[in-house]
Amino acid sequence: MTADAASARTSPPTLHDVARTAGVSLATASRVLNGSERKVAESFRERVEKAAEELGYTANASAQATARGTSAAIALLVADIADPYFGLIASGVARGADEEGLIVTIAITERDPQRETKILRALRGQRPRGVILAASRGNDGEDDTHGELSAFSGLGGRTVTFGPGGDRSIRIDNRGGAERLGRAMAALGYRRAIAIGATEGVRTSDDRLGGFTAGFGAEGGVVERTYRGTFERESGAASMRQALADGVDPGTLVFALSDVIAIGAMTAIREGGRRVGADIAVCGFDDVPVSRDVTPRLSTVRVPLIELGYQAFRATVDDEWHPSTADLDVIVRESTPGVDR
Repeated sequence: MTADAASARTSPPTLHDVARTAGVSLATASRVLNGSERKVAESFRERVEKAAEELGYTANASAQATARGTSAAIALLVADIADPYFGLIASGVARGADEEGLIVTIAITERDPQRETKILRALRGQRPRGVILAASRGNDGEDDTHGELSAFSGLGGRTVTFGPGGDRSIRIDNRGGAERLGRAMAALGYRRAIAIGATEGVRTSDDRLGGFTAGFGAEGGVVERTYRGTFERESGAASMRQALADGVDPGTLVFALSDVIAIGAMTAIREGGRRVGADIAVCGFDDVPVSRDVTPRLSTVRVPLIELGYQAFRATVDDEWHPSTADLDVIVRESTPGVDR
C-alpha cells in the first residue's frame, strides 16, 4: 500500500495491515512494534518498520499496557507546575525518562488531598510503570493517598514519594537545612525575625519553619511572629503587607518558606517604601534560578532539585537503588547584608 492509499483510508491502519504490507506474520509484526524481547531478523524488522511508517500505524498504548501490565510512561504528580520548585524536579525526571526511552505524564494536585487521591486512582487504570509524588503533603494522615499508593504497588507499579509514603522515598533535610540557615543569619548579627510559611500541618512548611526557629534561637535570635498562607508568590506578598501593617523595625530579618514566597515578600517591602537588605533583610529556601536574578540577590538554601528529580526517576525504574539525603548548602547573598550587634 502506498502512502497516498494510506492517507485515503477512512479507518486507522491495524497491525494486520502492517503485517500484510511487510509480508510477515502477525506475530512477527507484533514482536517488532510492541517491544517484545524475542529477537527478530533485522531484514524483517526493517520491513515492518517501513510498512508501519508508510501506513501511519501507531501501536495502541492502552492495549499494550493491558497486555504487559504496565505502560512506557512515568506519572509525576506535582502541586503546581508554575512553581519553579516543581518545574526543576520535572526537568530531572524528564532527563531520566529520555535516557530510558520513556515518557512522562504530569498531573497537578493543587495541594488538595482529595484531588491527589482521585488522580492516583485514575492512574491505576492507565498502568504507568511508576508514580512519582512530588507534591507537598500534610502531617494529619486523613487522606486516602497512602491506600492508593499501596493499591498501585499491588498492581506491580513502583511508587516514589518526596518524603515518606511510597515504596521508595526521596529525602530532603528541610529541617536541617533551615536550621543551618537560621544559625548563619544569626552569625550575621540578626536577632529579630519574622517567618512566613504555609498552613500549619503541611510537612515541608512545618519542617522548615521549625528548623529555622531552632537554629536562629540557638544563636540568640528570636522569631517574633509567624504569618501563614499558601505557597504562591502573592501569598508571600500578602503576608508581608500584613507584617508591615503590624510594624517591622529596621534590622528585622524575614525568613520565607520558599524563594517564591520570599520574592513576593520583597515586592511588598518595596511597595511599602522600605528597602530590602539594608532596612529589612529577606532569606528564602530552594535557590530557584530567579533568586539569583532579583535585586538584591536572595540569600537562601540551595536544594539540588534537578538532581533530585533525576534520582526520583532512577528510584522508579532501577531494581537496585540506594537512598541518600541531598546535601543542602546555605547561600548568603545581598538580601541579608548583616547588621551591627
